Amino acid sequence: MAETASFAKAMPGPARGRNPILPQLLSLLRLVLSVCVTLVGLAALTFLIGRMLPIDPVLAVLGDNATQSAYDAMYVKMGLDRPLIVQFGQYLWNILHFDFGNSLLSGRPVSEEIIRVFPATMELATLAMLIGTGIGVPLGVIAAVYRNSAIDHVARIVSLLGYSAPNFWLGLMGLVLFYATLGWVGGPGRIDLIYEFDLQPVTGFYLIDALMAGNWELFGNVFSHLILPASILALSALAYVSRMTRSFMIEQLEQEYVIAARAKGVGRWRIVWTHVFRNVAVQVITVVALSYAFLLEGAVLTETVFAWPGFGRYMTNSLLAGDMNSVTGCTLVIGVIFVGLNLVSDLLYRVIDPRTRQA
Repeated sequence: MAETASFAKAMPGPARGRNPILPQLLSLLRLVLSVCVTLVGLAALTFLIGRMLPIDPVLAVLGDNATQSAYDAMYVKMGLDRPLIVQFGQYLWNILHFDFGNSLLSGRPVSEEIIRVFPATMELATLAMLIGTGIGVPLGVIAAVYRNSAIDHVARIVSLLGYSAPNFWLGLMGLVLFYATLGWVGGPGRIDLIYEFDLQPVTGFYLIDALMAGNWELFGNVFSHLILPASILALSALAYVSRMTRSFMIEQLEQEYVIAARAKGVGRWRIVWTHVFRNVAVQVITVVALSYAFLLEGAVLTETVFAWPGFGRYMTNSLLAGDMNSVTGCTLVIGVIFVGLNLVSDLLYRVIDPRTRQA
């Protein structure tokens, strides 16, 4: 007995002496380090792009008629006479304080310009993502359940249309039909001119500002301007989300646990939503997050057609004008958006699927 007892004490228990929180903290630390390294790499990339482009930053500030003495003084003032590693260190310090320099077009800080235009794009992309996800996910699930049926063919046609139809053409046709002909929606811009003085911008999101003011007529006008460009933009997200959801669902519907559940008499839709969709939810979250990021940075054509004063239009105008401070600032913001959404997706994985918490 004594020998058996001593042997049992010598054997390490599977959970004895282990801290269950430590693996999760290590995983979180690895995640934070990965995000930091990615952001530093992104900053290095934008710094090098700004230095390699054939645009002289000094002439961009002073103009082509600047004298040599003015050129040399500005060259030193901008820190371009320092070694590249020192310039990069100063660049990192500035962006940590959200300082991207001044815009050549307006003379204002680029950070203020981004804060001014970004809510317009975020409002547009968020509504587009809600429409695309709200329709795309159920459409993909139903198409997978009724594979090769008429519903599946309709879903494929919708996906093909979303992938192939140019947004600018859809936007123009939408304006001609729903605005100019039928008068169902508002025209270009975020709001009619007669309502501009009624809106007091607080958050920059016109729908929220109108709700905060309690002005339902103003809210209706803002929504009428928003719904058409958001729907046009949502079509591409809908196509991607529905196609990927269908693919994920088809793969899971062919698994043995689905056959076993059917043999036990479990209802079809209970199997689909309770078991199958739960297994693909993590993958769907990734698709939705990436789609949202692409909508935030890829709404340039839609914003141009609808005269939407947003982030994409601002970045395009800055690029055409050679305003590199604005271009690099916008590029960094886009990169942070992608990294941030990937981080949110990873955190949601851990909430939805407990198995990932041990990774």
